[in-house]
Amino acid sequence: MMRQIILVAVLCGLAACGQRGVVTVDPAARAVGTIEPIFVGTTRALDPATGSFGAERSPTLSLARYDISVPPARAPGEIRWPPRGRAPDPYTEFVTADEVIYPSSAGFRRDLHAAMHDEEGPRRRALIFVHGFNNTFAEGLYRIAQLSHDLDLPRVTVHYSWPSAGEALGYIYDKDSLLYARDGLETLFNEVVAAGAQEVIVVGHSMGALLLVESLRQMDIRNDAKLRRYLAGVVLLSPDIDVEVFKSQASTFGDLPQPFLILSSRKDRALRLSSFITGEPNRLGNITDIGEVSDLEVYVIDIAAYSTGSGHFTIGDSPELITLLNNIGSVQAAFDKDKAGRVGLLPGLVLTARKATAIVVSPAVAINNGLTRQ
Repeated sequence: MMRQIILVAVLCGLAACGQRGVVTVDPAARAVGTIEPIFVGTTRALDPATGSFGAERSPTLSLARYDISVPPARAPGEIRWPPRGRAPDPYTEFVTADEVIYPSSAGFRRDLHAAMHDEEGPRRRALIFVHGFNNTFAEGLYRIAQLSHDLDLPRVTVHYSWPSAGEALGYIYDKDSLLYARDGLETLFNEVVAAGAQEVIVVGHSMGALLLVESLRQMDIRNDAKLRRYLAGVVLLSPDIDVEVFKSQASTFGDLPQPFLILSSRKDRALRLSSFITGEPNRLGNITDIGEVSDLEVYVIDIAAYSTGSGHFTIGDSPELITLLNNIGSVQAAFDKDKAGRVGLLPGLVLTARKATAIVVSPAVAINNGLTRQ
């Protein structure tokens, strides 16, 4: 009993127990905040009592679009929820200006196709984000809206919401749910391609990274040519994946899709707790020795210097890291042009172990001409 009480206390601390996010719809918010349209595919069942998607699993993929109003009065990385019992304040709080649940995939494809054509650039591009452990539907939805806005992502954003219990003690339920949700993510990828996407970048956070790699693995087995044609990059944020499991998954691909980025932090308290719960000491998201993945062509970006609090979603919580990653495209282009000149492109230390590259970033003291410098 004592061990269970301790776990509840620690998990609540890491998960910020208290008010949980819910979808609040207010069309008037469109005139106040910046609208981030988020397309959604979900294997959560629709809760008839709330009209929103809950924690129950659905055998079919539901498709939707949410226009999220990002408030003007906020710091980068910050999300404020409207308290229950009063009207939302779109100047300071995230609000949904409009929501559409499509009766069929045709409407989803039509609107996604139109959104990709509205984006600047010669190619139609989309990003699929997969949330992590202990997320309600609203929390994952608003988090990717925040990231899309703060990182100024130059592509249409699609969110895959799998049926997490949204509870601090729901780790086992969530682990089962991510296995259940693999086919849904594959279906969503195919829907995005069918809508006309020519390049798809996929991003997975925490336990969602495990779901993402599992889905990519099965897609590679079923139709590797299609996956290679459309997949333009993989990013794992604080991946809650056992290192040995990841190496086994990677072996299926032959060569991993490129670029393949892993953002890790040894200060990630949530992953330390995951290690305790599972009895598996090494998590990919807090890897300390690049030699453990030296046979794989991956970039491991160590962001521990930016980690605060639980250190489990640093990319979304650190304004300085957000500024740095806004320029990651320029950094990657420089990498491609001059492999020998990598040191200095990011503020920190670059190490190479066979195929893998470790980039230990450190806080910048100046930003000039779009490049971060020390």
